[in-house]
Amino acid sequence: MSVSPLHIAVLMGGWSAEREVSLMSGAGVADALESLGHRVTRIDMGRDVALRLAEAKPDLVFNALHGTPGEDGSVQGMLDLMGLRYTHSGLATSVIAIDKQLTKQALVPHGIPMPGGRIVKSEELYDRDPLPRPYVLKPVNEGSSVGVAIVTDESNYGNPIARDAKGPWGEFDELLAEPFIRGRELTTAVLGDRAMGVTELKPKTGFYDYESKYTDGLTEHVYPADIPDDVAQACEAIAVEAHRLLGCKGASRSDFRWDDSQGVAGLFLLEVNTQPGMTPLSLVPEQARHRGMSYPQLVQAIVDEAMQEAQG
Repeated sequence: MSVSPLHIAVLMGGWSAEREVSLMSGAGVADALESLGHRVTRIDMGRDVALRLAEAKPDLVFNALHGTPGEDGSVQGMLDLMGLRYTHSGLATSVIAIDKQLTKQALVPHGIPMPGGRIVKSEELYDRDPLPRPYVLKPVNEGSSVGVAIVTDESNYGNPIARDAKGPWGEFDELLAEPFIRGRELTTAVLGDRAMGVTELKPKTGFYDYESKYTDGLTEHVYPADIPDDVAQACEAIAVEAHRLLGCKGASRSDFRWDDSQGVAGLFLLEVNTQPGMTPLSLVPEQARHRGMSYPQLVQAIVDEAMQEAQG
């Protein structure tokens, strides 16, 4: 494929819980960009990131960061102030999408099905359960299933949860409590305004947590998902609409739980990832590949949208 060469700075690493994954994403992106003829400056983000970007003077910043501060609007705000073009979603979208409660407030009024639940103080969990068991506890603004716990009658957390039990309540002051949705894990990537299909994720053990996502062999990816057509169509329609309503740019990925005993009514959007992984195990490159798009072509498509957005 013929492209106009650009100088692109690839931001990766940083200091979030997802640093190692971001380094893998960034390395893959940088290699792909160089294979396409672009000049690449790799930046493992430190506190001097603004200085390094100012020195590099890139035509575009490819944001390959995951988690905070690369996905929560902080880096986006800095790049806006510096007048630098960048890939993926902007400041306002990033602030909302990283926060699971804000995402619900933005999407549910428009008919997007999401689980109920509420924010709880971690300290309260040692006195009583916030919801009937089974329920899910997760950080309000972390991605990649970081710090997710499923609390059941059979779990060894105690009843109520014991102070010495290991879980996200020991790391975060507040957590989002949601009803546990039995059933299956589905995910749909969106590139631009187009859904890329539906993948079912089948963890070999437990549930689809951080380790299952990024350890080779721990999760089976089934594409296309073996689900009814109306459920697959609903996944794609909801993912595209959530991408649009939130104002996402470039690639996003919507994660779902589906209670397969309920048909389409059992489908719930859990979250929208505005900086989805770009590692060899990541779902967006995998779905793009099934659609006939190579990894370098996917990277170039994200670059093209960012450049058009900047010129528009």
